[in-house]
Amino acid sequence: MKLAQNQVWQQGDEYLRIVALQRLKVHYKSVRTVLTGVGKHRHVSKKEFCRLIKGARLLTQPELDAIEFAGASALLPDPGGEPPPIS
Repeated sequence: MKLAQNQVWQQGDEYLRIVALQRLKVHYKSVRTVLTGVGKHRHVSKKEFCRLIKGARLLTQPELDAIEFAGASALLPDPGGEPPPIS
């Protein structure tokens, strides 16, 4: 498997997105949900990152699009229902 920038790996309930890839180092962001992007930035060697993703699953672009679409549709109001109350 060849590592590339912006790859997203699913490790259990955690997602790892490669932010920057250097010759010997990987800068990645660890998040709980792909939609929010809230998480921690970490820097490790390529060897450590490969050990970390052992058993993880690389998400394809259609899978990421489906996750984003499902999250966006959950945030939209129901077109047939009443508008949400204004606070």
